[in-house]
Amino acid sequence: MSDTTTEQTGASHASRRSFRERVAGLPKPVKIVAWVLLAVLLYLLPIINPPILTTPDIDFGGVLLTVTLYVLVALGLNIVVGYAGLLDLGYVGFYAVGAYGVAVLTSQQASWPFLLALPVAVLAALVSGVILGAPTLRVRGDYLAIVTLGFGEIIRLIAVNSESLGAASGIPGVGTPPSIELFDVPKLVWDGGVASVNVDDTSTFLLFSVVDLIPYYWLTLTVVFLVIWADIRIKASRVGRAWEACREDEDAAELMGVPTFKFKLLAFAMGAFIGGLSGALYAGKQGFISPNSFLLLFSILFIAAVVVGGQGNRWGVIVGAVLVAYLPERFREFTEWRVLVFGIALMLLASFRPQGLLPPRRTVRARKLEERLGALQEGGDRRA
Repeated sequence: MSDTTTEQTGASHASRRSFRERVAGLPKPVKIVAWVLLAVLLYLLPIINPPILTTPDIDFGGVLLTVTLYVLVALGLNIVVGYAGLLDLGYVGFYAVGAYGVAVLTSQQASWPFLLALPVAVLAALVSGVILGAPTLRVRGDYLAIVTLGFGEIIRLIAVNSESLGAASGIPGVGTPPSIELFDVPKLVWDGGVASVNVDDTSTFLLFSVVDLIPYYWLTLTVVFLVIWADIRIKASRVGRAWEACREDEDAAELMGVPTFKFKLLAFAMGAFIGGLSGALYAGKQGFISPNSFLLLFSILFIAAVVVGGQGNRWGVIVGAVLVAYLPERFREFTEWRVLVFGIALMLLASFRPQGLLPPRRTVRARKLEERLGALQEGGDRRA
C-alpha cells in the first residue's frame, strides 16, 4: 500500500471519528429532540409516502410492517448470536411458538381477546427457549447450531401433523386487537417531486383491521422502540458484560467466576421472548397462519439480517433487517432474480466486509490492532 493511500485511509477514519465525537458531544436536550423527530418521521412514513422509498406495486404500510417485524426479530436474535455468541439456526421456532400461541387462543378454539392471548403466547415462547436451552447449551459451536436447527424443524413438523393446530391447512380467523374507528386521513400524492392532497382518496383508520395495516405498523414500531430501550440498558449492565465475556472466551470467563451457563440460558430465554413477541404480532396482523409461514428459509433470512448488519451492534442489525426485508419488496420487478442477487451480495459482503456493514466498535478496534501488530511483525522480519 502506498503512502498516499495510507494517508487517505487515515484521513477517512479520522473524519468518521471526529463526526462521532461531534455527535457524542452534543447537549443532551439536542439529542432528545433529534430522536423524537426521527421517531415522529418513522410514524408518519406510511402517510407521507416518500416518492423514493414508497413501494408502487404493493401497500407501503404493509411493507413497513414487515420491515419492523424483521427488525424486532433481528434485535432478539442479536442477543443470542451477537451478544452471547450462540449460533441459533432454528430461531424461527420461537417465532412459530408465539404465532401459534396467539392463533390457538384467539381463534374459534378458545376465542380469547388478543391482548390477553399475547402475553400468554410470549410466555410460552420464553418457556420453550428455557426448555431448549437447559439441556443443549452445554454444547458449543456447530453442535449447538445443529440442535437449534432441529428445534426449528421439530416445531414446524408438529404444526404440520397436529390436528389441533390446523395441520397443514393452518389456523384461520386469528383474533386481532380491538377495532376502533378513528378518523379519515387524505393521502398524499407525489407527482414530479411535488406533494398534493387527494381528498377523494382517504384512509379510514379503523384500528387493527385487516384492511388497513398502518396501525399494526405503529404498534410494532412502538414495541421495537421499547425493545431497543431495554437492549441499551441490558447491554450496558453486568449481564451485557457477562455475555461479551462468554462470547469472547467462555473458558476464560468461567475461570474468572462468570456463571456462563446461567447467562447463556438468560440470553436464549430473552431471544425466545422477543422472537415469540414478533411471531404473535405477525399472527395478529396476518389473520391466518400455516406451517408454510415458518420454513427454515426464514431462519436463514433472520441470521442474514444479523450478519449483514454487523452482529453485536444493535444499530447494525437494524440496518441489516431493513435491507433484507425492504429491498425485495421495493424491487419486485426483479422477483425471479431476487435470490440470486441476494446471494451475490452476501458473497461480496463476506469477502470485503466480513464484520458486517456496521460492526461493533470493539471489532473495528481489534481488527486495526491486529493489522498494526501484523505490520510490525512483518517489519521486524524484514530487518532480521
